Amino acid sequence: MSAAAPVPSLNLARSRKGPKRRSWLAVPAMAAVTLLAGCGGGSGPDAGSPAAGASSSAAGAVSGTVTVFAAASLTESFGTLGKQFEAAHPGVMVRFDFAASSALAESISQSAPADVFASASTKDMDSVVKSGDAGAPKTFAKNVMEIAVPADNPAGVTDVADLAKPGLKLAVCQQQVPCGATAQQVFDKAKITVKPVTLGADVKAVLTAVRLGEVDAGVVYKTDVDAAGTKVKGIEIPAEENASTSYPIATLGKAPNAAAARAFVDYVLSTDGTKVLTEAGFASP
Repeated sequence: MSAAAPVPSLNLARSRKGPKRRSWLAVPAMAAVTLLAGCGGGSGPDAGSPAAGASSSAAGAVSGTVTVFAAASLTESFGTLGKQFEAAHPGVMVRFDFAASSALAESISQSAPADVFASASTKDMDSVVKSGDAGAPKTFAKNVMEIAVPADNPAGVTDVADLAKPGLKLAVCQQQVPCGATAQQVFDKAKITVKPVTLGADVKAVLTAVRLGEVDAGVVYKTDVDAAGTKVKGIEIPAEENASTSYPIATLGKAPNAAAARAFVDYVLSTDGTKVLTEAGFASP
């Protein structure tokens, strides 16, 4: 693969105290997003409603801050889940760090303080479990790939084969990142060789390059195309060429707030959690 120019770094972090980067996320290629659940992120009529968390454990049973390391593709859905979880558990604050699962797994191995890990890859979760940093994970969702193009689709992309055309500017995730590895499965199934001009640190970086018109197309998760709305156009990939990834979640062995960590995982796996994920376009595991 030829050398690729990186996606311009955009600061997407939001919190009550303004943008903030986690110092322990030291992997150079990763741009983490730190987000407090009650401030930004999430949508829908049930977000923030106490009733939305009624199926979880009793309100007030846990307290304090629960820190969740989650794959970048979970930004919107977990933002909603975080609001609902806080509403169901007054006194709890959910703090998210969104980034590539591979980078988050590496940070966990370096003893980054976190309570929960939600990965877009069983491979990255397995590495955390193998090192003894997480308990038994549970799969809560699946995702498939989709081609994203600028809203006006200037290159006229219609299918996967078009991504191999000479002169087409393509963005994909770096190979060690789940969205990059899953995109490569698509290319292998379609029997094409691509030459990306941009290798994104995570799926949001690829989507940003598409949205800004810096590339003609990007290969991202279906849910990210859905979340972008009219800012990009999605081109579905036929099932015989598509590839999927599973999302496992687990509490971390050194969780500073183990009780809240277990409650948050239970909430993601609950009927309310599944409803939010399904509405965001994720498939059941």
